[in-house]
Amino acid sequence: MRLSTRIALVVGMVVPLLVVVSGWLLVQLVGKDLRIQADQRLTERAQSVAVAARGVLRASSHDRPRAEQARQRKLFTAALDVGVRLSGSGTTVMDGPQPDASVPLPAGARHPSTVRSQGRSWRVLAVRVTGRSAGVHGMLWLFSPDTAREAQLNMVRRRVIMVALLAAPPAGAAAWLLAARAARPLRRLQQAAGGLDPHTSAARLDHAPTRITEVDDLARTLQTFLTRYDEQAARTAEALASARSFSAAASHELRTPLMSMQTNLDILDAFQDLDAADRAETVDDLRHEHARLLGLLVMLRALAQGDLVEADSFAVIDMADLADEAAADARRRYPGAEVAVHSSPGLTIHGWQPGLRSLLDNLLTNALVHGRPAEGGAHVTLSLRAGADEGTPCVVLGVEDRGPGVPHQRREAVFRRFQRRADSPGSGLGLTLVAQQAALHRASLRLADGPGGRGARFEVTFPAASAAPAHPPQHTALPAHRDWLADPADRPQGFHKEHP
Repeated sequence: MRLSTRIALVVGMVVPLLVVVSGWLLVQLVGKDLRIQADQRLTERAQSVAVAARGVLRASSHDRPRAEQARQRKLFTAALDVGVRLSGSGTTVMDGPQPDASVPLPAGARHPSTVRSQGRSWRVLAVRVTGRSAGVHGMLWLFSPDTAREAQLNMVRRRVIMVALLAAPPAGAAAWLLAARAARPLRRLQQAAGGLDPHTSAARLDHAPTRITEVDDLARTLQTFLTRYDEQAARTAEALASARSFSAAASHELRTPLMSMQTNLDILDAFQDLDAADRAETVDDLRHEHARLLGLLVMLRALAQGDLVEADSFAVIDMADLADEAAADARRRYPGAEVAVHSSPGLTIHGWQPGLRSLLDNLLTNALVHGRPAEGGAHVTLSLRAGADEGTPCVVLGVEDRGPGVPHQRREAVFRRFQRRADSPGSGLGLTLVAQQAALHRASLRLADGPGGRGARFEVTFPAASAAPAHPPQHTALPAHRDWLADPADRPQGFHKEHP
């Protein structure tokens, strides 16, 4: 059922109900006014009738029949249209409309009261009549029938019912017309929303404000819903793409170490009498390939997590604390290496804590493994400082080593997937993870020579967090699409290289 029809039906039922309720109140007020008028008339009439009644009682007490008859006529004339009954001195006189003599009457009251008899009602005023002479005392009752009042009230009731019945159809029709006109913006919104199909078209709801609060709020709700649908559809597509890329990369990169492990296992199985040195070498190869497999899976999983991280995972991160934790773990993994940290407190950014920790760990591991000089142990310096990028506050992270450095022609390739030296024990994904996290945090990544032209320096410049953001995740905008597991040939790198 249409909204306008529902409104018309409701109005068609409510209006007669309101008219009836209002009519009932009107009848009560009119009845009260008529009763007050009748009581006033009885009270006023009682003043003149009481004088005539006193004369009747006086004539009756002196036993003068002719005078009593004259006084009775005067009494009836003074009463006019109200009923009168006088009782006293052994005589009772009555005239006019009044209830049956058997009906009990009030003995005396300051105000009129109601007496009912045989389905009729009267307003009765009782007045005590006394005189100076002995024996002049009695009770006078004045009666005003409610017939006229009831007739007027019945007429008002009939008119109220008639008005209620007559008002229902036009009220319903007027409500239907007004509701149909008011619902036009809602119908236009329904038609616009009904023509949208996210599966077949990229068109979205275009709503012009109608100055109708409910319609505009509904349109904004629909627009928000469609926007979130698009976001979730995009995230689902990204998740599927990441899953496919993970499967493809894993199957391609794990084939070689798995085949090598199979070969070594076949050797151990075929040559049971293999001497101890050869067996130890074969087992060592197996351990090496197993470690490489495990490293590949861990790195691929980290890349997939970075591709699928949501904006609400971001928070305010203290980079100094995170750098101290990463340096302490690096010292435990490489006891003979020296890892120095130079930072100042209060350097915060909006970031994803696991991703930032992965970035730090991989930069330190790369420097400790590949930045080792030919003589002596590895020495790595991790620094954090506040800076400004075109007037915007930023946090600059630097990792320096004293190794052979990276040739200029290879400074872009080192960030691609599975790019590693032949003698490298790694998976070739560490610096890819660094580039991924830099792009995810909208940071710039730069590879240059170390201090004095010796070694390499990786520098990551992050936008600084505001002093105390109320809701950090809502202020974090992530790249529209991220797939670092896929072939990077067509994907722009999120870093800059230092040219010679």
